[in-house]
Amino acid sequence: MKRITRREALKFGAIAGGSLLLPIGLERRSYAKDAGSPETKPFTLPFKIPPVLKPVRSDNTPGNGANGDFSGTDYYVIEQRPGRQQIIPGYTSTIWGYNGIFPGPTIKNRVGRQTVVRHINKLPAGNPFSVHLHGMASLPQYDGYAEDITPVGYYKDYVYPNNRAASLWYHDHAVHQTAFHVYQGLAAFYIVQDEYELSLPLPKGQYDVPLFIHDKQFGQDGSVVFDTNGQKEVMGDVITVNGVAWPRMEVANRKYRFRCLNGSISRSYDLALSTGEPLIMIGTDAGLTGAPVPVKHFRIGMAERYDFVIDFSKYKIGTQIVLKNLNPDKNEEYENTNVVMRFDVVRQETDNISIPSKLRPFERIPESSAVRTREWQYERGGGLWVINGKIWDENRLDANPGLGDVEIWRLYNKAGGWFHPIHIHLIDLQILTRNGKPPFDYERGWKDVFYVGPNEDVRVIGKFGPHIGKYMMHCHNTVHEDHDMMNQWEVGQGGPDPVTSAPPKKLPAAPFV
Repeated sequence: MKRITRREALKFGAIAGGSLLLPIGLERRSYAKDAGSPETKPFTLPFKIPPVLKPVRSDNTPGNGANGDFSGTDYYVIEQRPGRQQIIPGYTSTIWGYNGIFPGPTIKNRVGRQTVVRHINKLPAGNPFSVHLHGMASLPQYDGYAEDITPVGYYKDYVYPNNRAASLWYHDHAVHQTAFHVYQGLAAFYIVQDEYELSLPLPKGQYDVPLFIHDKQFGQDGSVVFDTNGQKEVMGDVITVNGVAWPRMEVANRKYRFRCLNGSISRSYDLALSTGEPLIMIGTDAGLTGAPVPVKHFRIGMAERYDFVIDFSKYKIGTQIVLKNLNPDKNEEYENTNVVMRFDVVRQETDNISIPSKLRPFERIPESSAVRTREWQYERGGGLWVINGKIWDENRLDANPGLGDVEIWRLYNKAGGWFHPIHIHLIDLQILTRNGKPPFDYERGWKDVFYVGPNEDVRVIGKFGPHIGKYMMHCHNTVHEDHDMMNQWEVGQGGPDPVTSAPPKKLPAAPFV
């Protein structure tokens, strides 16, 4: 398949008021704030957990599972297609989802096992996809490069090495269409575990719970409304968790682990418990941290992941605890964006779980090991969102670190009105400083998304690898990414081309062999 240019991408619809016109029933429409979504009372609907997808086939090596040997390959098939589901009480909304649900099915696997995921495009006409497994060190042709698109009626097999234990997620990354596709529902968890993590006395099984937080706006008929506010942001007036508006979760009076992902397009959150009790932070984007950190609240930008433990054993049966958002947009008039979900303590259970004082071994990368420093400025210019004054250009490389090089990247935002969660593909990095000071205690771990607030300056350090080839960096306010705050860099030379090395294939799909 040839690469898609910006002009070609815009042929899929007409630009009008910052919004791309789509087939009837899925228009991007603007609504005044006083119109808003149908009135919805928080904590009306029960909490749900996305289903775990089962492989259609598995190849296992002899002795698989013995002595920590989990080598082999699991094969999955996912259709990207429209679906209908209840998100707010009393209404059924059309979404686009992986297997037609929002969020899509969770994929779980072990470090050391390979995964092959066949994604089939059954979306409405004019909507190509590119799937990014966010947080995985994938080869360039399987990383979800923005120009590496699969048209409707085609499919592509993505190969993942599962080389890190972490709370990851997969989502659409099609050039200039990412925000709408993710907003419509093309996003889901992807969780990788290893024997070390599973050996720790942390909550497991039904007590290890994913939280996909995402805000939406609805028309009075329950249809999903997408409004970029002049290509600046998408701010919904309904907070959803795992595809349910302000759910209530029934819990036992024991400890739970929560894998929290901010899957919103433009909204950040500052999360806290209504009781004032601490959240015990145990993980960042790329997995467990070195040690647990209790915090009264923490902020989470789009695409960031934080794992935390809540100890419900402190509460009597019948207690209701609200997960609050301390950071609603100060300029909006929406109600209830200051709450996310509610936990209802409903039953007694024995809890033998303890949180170890040490989690995963963690060593800081010394600044002295860096061979160079690069600077990246994020701002708005000429009506577009730019990096170092430049927009996305598939033919331009903005950095060329060598394989194994350690570099310091300075991410800074001179604007006072916007923040940018910056995602760096391929590698995990550590925060050195935030505005010249140490990072927040809860973000002292391996990360791939960095919250760069208004007038903030964040320095990060990382080692480039394990693959050579082209990778991207962009703002994960995906409206900014689409218009046009995204660039690329190349590790080493001579890596596989992300577009031509594994091209999509036309349906019907050939069987896995």
